[in-house]
Amino acid sequence: MRYPIGPFTLPDAATATTQRMNYLADIQALPAAFAQAAVDIQSRGLLDTPYREGGWTARQVIHHVADSHVNAYVRHKRVLTEEHPTLTPYDEKGWAELPDVAAVPIEVSLELLRGLHLRWTTILAACTDAEWERTAFHGGSGWTYRLDTLAAHYSWHGKHHLGHLLHILTNH
Repeated sequence: MRYPIGPFTLPDAATATTQRMNYLADIQALPAAFAQAAVDIQSRGLLDTPYREGGWTARQVIHHVADSHVNAYVRHKRVLTEEHPTLTPYDEKGWAELPDVAAVPIEVSLELLRGLHLRWTTILAACTDAEWERTAFHGGSGWTYRLDTLAAHYSWHGKHHLGHLLHILTNH
């Protein structure tokens, strides 16, 4: 259950070019599907249930996706406005253990995702071919991303964590 949809594979340029609109659609659709799963989990009293032994709880996954996608939005904007920026990693596990994760209602992160994804997909929908091909270096992975391959990563990321929530729902 660590990778409910399989691990991420960085697509080649040709694949990324043909799949851009699919990545955009996935990013656009995530907030509604994610919110539905989160609300179902909350209504069944499963927010503190991990998706696997030793894994994050549903609550941590929900807040993590908001944290991660805030970073993703900033990363996409940097790619569009800076010349080959270096994207810095952050301590996801550390962030998931900060007090806001336990104290702040999940609705806050779900609403954040809704607004954030609207802004993010508005930017991506307006990109030219040249903008989709702009690049950045990710210091943590060592990968060079194009904007479209970065979008591919977050298309996968949303579905990956939605898979965790759906696993909790179907197994508890």
